[in-house]
Amino acid sequence: MFKPVPLYIGLRYTRAKRRNHFISFISFTSMLGIALGVTALITVLSVMNGFEKELRDRILGMTSHATITGLDGTLEDWVELRTSALEHDEVLGVAPFVEAQAMVTRGNAVRGVLVRGILPEEEPSVSRIGEFVTAGSIQALRGGEFGIILGSYVARALGAGVGTKVTLVAPQARVTPAGIFPRLRRFTVVGVFEVGATQYDSAVAVIHLDDASRVFQLKGRASGLRIKLEDLFQAPIISPRIAQKLGGRFWVRDWTQHNQNFFRALKIEKTVMFIILSLIIAVAAFNIVSALTMVVTDKEPDIAILRTLGATPRQIMNVFIVQGTIIGIVGTLLGMLGGIGLATNVESIVPAIESLLGHKILPDDIYYISDVPSDMRWTDVIRITVIAFLMSVLATLYPAWRASRTQPAEALRYE
Repeated sequence: MFKPVPLYIGLRYTRAKRRNHFISFISFTSMLGIALGVTALITVLSVMNGFEKELRDRILGMTSHATITGLDGTLEDWVELRTSALEHDEVLGVAPFVEAQAMVTRGNAVRGVLVRGILPEEEPSVSRIGEFVTAGSIQALRGGEFGIILGSYVARALGAGVGTKVTLVAPQARVTPAGIFPRLRRFTVVGVFEVGATQYDSAVAVIHLDDASRVFQLKGRASGLRIKLEDLFQAPIISPRIAQKLGGRFWVRDWTQHNQNFFRALKIEKTVMFIILSLIIAVAAFNIVSALTMVVTDKEPDIAILRTLGATPRQIMNVFIVQGTIIGIVGTLLGMLGGIGLATNVESIVPAIESLLGHKILPDDIYYISDVPSDMRWTDVIRITVIAFLMSVLATLYPAWRASRTQPAEALRYE
């Protein structure tokens, strides 16, 4: 009895040909259901991670990892602060910016925009805006030439393209003998960008920092500094350190604070999807309950004989726990392999399906992200496989307990 008898018998029951083929079919469908559930869960979460990463990269391409702004909305000694911020080991780049509300007009068309003044030679160190320019170039912004780069929605609403003249209306008014007039400045469109995020494409215009300083009467000051960090996920930790180093006289905010509601919504959506798809695994686990219950009924004479030979109720229980656990392990491993295979190749599988169907799943004229991205994370894979395995083990407890309660005399009465 020193041998693992329950393990041996459980393995034998698993691979033996049963008299009742329906029970074998139920066991097979349970295994297949767990495999499909694990595969679907890994694949869907990987695709959701891919979309989240794509959106985050696009948003961070315009917002930077952290920003330093003055308490009054301006920085007078931004050159000195930039040098001080660059001394931090985690900081990769720092660039000044100006932000102010204004209106852009062309003919009868008017759009309210957030005007952002930048230095074209410094901006690539903190953002990817140059990669989003679809017409023209960010290098076309030169101080004193009053060039402007519009978001794609703004350009479309104004009917403007590269070379078009538009008028920028600043909120600061100028007083003349004839009265108070808004500040107007003629700009030439030197580029159009498209990020794929409505809050930028429909509401942002980019000009040179020197031009922004003149239009908004900042006299060489900047609204703040934009910072790029080595690890963007460390921004909530590093930002307070930078603020402390600067003496606490400035606002330092990271990207998670700028887009907190958006990323929280994505997290909730992914959590809900995880719970919904986990129900597929739960249904398959219930099939294990029914399959093992029928196995226990079919094997009652064998259980009775084992009891008369000295097997304890715990050993009988372990026999059927082993059998159900094997179903769960095999199904979980097959699902894990299938999920990893799909998640790592979804970016090539989807185009093949589109080519076969002759139809694009995410048309370019409707969706900003026309491809199906995937970002498989091993933490998700491990979590899903562990949950599937635990569900499978829990599903074996009731049938195994019922088997351990079998009375030999009752089971052998009619044999």
